[in-house]
Amino acid sequence: MTRQGGLGRGLSALLPAAAPGQSGLITLRLDRIVPNPRQPRERFEDAALEELAQSIREVGLLQPVLVRPTPAGAYELIAGERRFRAARRAGLDEIAAVVRHTADEQLLTEALVENLHRTDLNPLEEAAAYQQLLDDFDFTHDQLAQRLGRSRSTITNALRLLALPASLQQHCVSGALSAGHARALLALDRAEQQERAGQRVIADGLSVRATEELVRRLVDHAAAERGDPSRAVRGRPSGPYSGLQQRLGDALNTKVEIKGTERRGRIVIDYSGRDDLERLLAVLGRGAGHDLTSE
Repeated sequence: MTRQGGLGRGLSALLPAAAPGQSGLITLRLDRIVPNPRQPRERFEDAALEELAQSIREVGLLQPVLVRPTPAGAYELIAGERRFRAARRAGLDEIAAVVRHTADEQLLTEALVENLHRTDLNPLEEAAAYQQLLDDFDFTHDQLAQRLGRSRSTITNALRLLALPASLQQHCVSGALSAGHARALLALDRAEQQERAGQRVIADGLSVRATEELVRRLVDHAAAERGDPSRAVRGRPSGPYSGLQQRLGDALNTKVEIKGTERRGRIVIDYSGRDDLERLLAVLGRGAGHDLTSE
């Protein structure tokens, strides 16, 4: 049989199997799934479909499609037609699907959020689960962050991993690359650069900090070849603390600047308005175990 779609986890780890007449996760043969006749999108770019199909062949289908049962015994797509078409192109016989019944739709989303909060997923599976909640269950980044008790930047940074080439996604799944490694590699413009750098990181056993330094050198080299004297590529900071600045900026979802020497210095954190300052205080307070937002 052809390899089944998915990593066996992601949303597949967050939902129980669907009992008859109830929402949940099931495995469906592709020939039992029918397109949604109200699908507003009529054209799907061939190159993009092939790229997704290749990713499915290498990594699996990270996000189940969303379906509902029909009176004829089939299942109609609610969301995920692009995933469905790519899975078919990848040669899959069956895929994971979340079946939704209107009567218990709220229970389904509550179960997803609750289990996502406590299930041990690898970084890519977690990102795929976030994306499905955003796409198929009408959450915003802020709503999802609030429901999970996580910062908006945590959600945003996790989702960035889905932009990795399929080969690097697989290394995230296997544990050869951490989320920190992967986010550092995303600073490179082209997928081929990311893959070459990723292979070097794995072969040399580089730490996240060493990976950030490697990427900085590669970015600076590319900028120098283009004759860019500022070496400020895509707003990435340069200097001895560029990696630390980027990590802290990602964690706080704002611009951060580190000034000084190895012995002494200061950290400058940008904020925009009172609400943003309160948000930063809440994030820093959680890390320190204190409530810094109280007057």
